[in-house]
Order: sequence, then structure tokens, then C-alpha cells
Amino acid sequence: MNTFGKLFRVTTFGESHGKLIGVVVDGCPAGMEIDEKLIQEDLNRRRPGQNDISTPRKEKDILQIMSGVVNGVSTGAPICMIIENKDKDSSKYDGVKVTPRPSHADFPALMKYGNWVDLRGSGRFSGRNTAAFVMAGGLAKQLLKKENVKIGAYTKAIYDVNDDQDHTLEEILAFAEKNKVRTINAQIADKMIDAISKAKENEDSVGGIITCIAEGLPAGIGEPMFESIESRISSAMFSIPAVKGIEFGIGFKAITMYGSEHNDPYVIEDNKVKTETNNAGGIIGGISTGMPVKFSVIVKPTASIGKEQDTVDLSEMKDTKMKIEGRHDPCIVPRAIPVVEAMTSIVLLDLMLQAGKIPRVL
Repeated sequence: MNTFGKLFRVTTFGESHGKLIGVVVDGCPAGMEIDEKLIQEDLNRRRPGQNDISTPRKEKDILQIMSGVVNGVSTGAPICMIIENKDKDSSKYDGVKVTPRPSHADFPALMKYGNWVDLRGSGRFSGRNTAAFVMAGGLAKQLLKKENVKIGAYTKAIYDVNDDQDHTLEEILAFAEKNKVRTINAQIADKMIDAISKAKENEDSVGGIITCIAEGLPAGIGEPMFESIESRISSAMFSIPAVKGIEFGIGFKAITMYGSEHNDPYVIEDNKVKTETNNAGGIIGGISTGMPVKFSVIVKPTASIGKEQDTVDLSEMKDTKMKIEGRHDPCIVPRAIPVVEAMTSIVLLDLMLQAGKIPRVL
């Protein structure tokens, strides 16, 4: 299944070492002014080779809009966007169909698709495909901004370095892009960078936590039971390679609280219904409350590491050893920030379209 969404439908295509990565967005309202520079900025935040704590693969990831836009305005037709793959080295992947890499999709993909599956650079299963998410999310983010819905994400934790403070969307937008790891506190950023650098030196990798906040979403958005905001966001997040967990609002900390502590009391403020706290993360019953939507995702350590690992030789059906070669991130968390923002934007825009909050022709 390569299509996501109900009214704002996103279909992705391409492979890590193919000619290009692309996306077709169907359902973008006609008459929307599209700022290509803003989409390119998000692609730049996601692209490989940004600094010394990311993969050395160098891709410029230059956006090309192929259809659905005339003179910078959407026509209502499907919008096709692509980036080209330039810096490819497929020679390191010749043997993965025989000796599958631990915690990669090699073995299950072989079982599903047979020997025809493209595993160069992990092929369709590569995180490189998230560039398509960012392109589609760039459209959604611009349309949401017109509706006063803003979204931002930051690095909450990397390995054992955790930012325990709560941060506002204003802080995220002001400070997250001022350091390599896209966190808020500069001192914590230095510790996170050290943790990544240490893992890199040891030919290893680390994971972390990304927190995302969306403000301005009106109350009443969401389609229970199976199209609730949590359901849709969770589905979107688990479509991002390496995401292994999600929590909304206070999340798993709720087990240490009484109901009287966890409940969010209603209050009237500026003639609007709000809650004193936001432990629910802006969602109750699968529907938005009007408070900020807040959630966090857990990102596992990058599966590609330089250390020797145990695997199997499928040609002889015996145990063996292997070392993964190629160019990889010692920590994927900082580059996943714009991907989390993009998928959140796609979900919230689609749900607002379903609720009739946004016209199909602007």
C-alpha cells in the first residue's frame, strides 16, 4: 500500500538507488499559492550529508514539480513532485539477498517479494523514501498555516540524554534549527552531539525521541472510531522507518498518576473553552479539544552499523558473520524531525478536509 489519506491522498514512488524519489498528491484544493522555497527548506532539513553526525551520502534533493501547478498556483489536478538520486553506490549491497542484514527489511522483503525485490540502499524500505513524505507534507503545511494551524517538532532525547522540560511551539520554532540535533537547549544539544559522536567512533548507532506539537487545530476534528486523530497520526508515524513507539500527551506517565491528577479540568478563558492542563495531548475520544495536539515518537538506533554481526547464509542455510558497508547515519533522529512534521501535517489537513473546514476550491 503506497497511498495514504482519504481526501488529501498521497502516493509515493521510487527507491533509494533508483532514478528518483517521487510523490503524487491528489486532492490539493485548487487555487492554492504554493511556495516551492518552503518545501525545499524542509527537504534541506531532511537531506543526507548535512553535517558530521549524518550520513556522508551527498544529495542536493532539488525539488521538481512536474504537474498540477501553473504559475505557482494549484490547479486541482494531481500534483507530482520528484527529487533525483545522484550520489548512489550500489556495490555495497550485492550480498544482502544471501546474507540479510540484522534489523533491516532484507529477509522479510525476500520472503514477500522473492528475489526480484530491490534492496540496493534498502530500496523501497529505505528512509530515503521519506523525502516523498516531506514534499507532500510541505503542501499540507502551507495550507494549514492559512488556517492558523502551525506544527513543529524537536529532539527530546538521544540515547541517555533527555530534555525533561516541556517546551512550547514558539520555543520549538525559535530554537530547534539552531543546532545539529534540532533540540531546544544548547547545553543539552552538546551532550546529544557527544553521544552520537561516541557511537559513530565505536562503529555503532543510537536512537532517541521526537516530540511534535500542533497548535490552532479547532475543536471537533477527528473521525472516531477508526479514523480518530490518534489512529491516523499513529498510522502515519509508523510509516516512517525506525519509528517504534508513540505516546500522546502525558503518555505512559499516566500510570503513575491518579485520575484526579490526570484529568484536564475545563475553564473559560478569553470567552473560549480550554483546559487547565493538557495531559490528553489535545485529543479526547479521538477528537481534537482545541488545545495543542502533542505526541512523542520513539526512534530506534540506525540498523546499519560498522560492527561485525551475526546473520545467516541463505544459500547454504548456515550461520555466518557480516559487516555492513556503505554510508549511514549514526543517529537518524535529527533528520527525521521534518518527516514527523510532514506526516502530521498530512493527517491534520486530511481530517480538516473531511470535516469540511477547508473548501476544495480556494
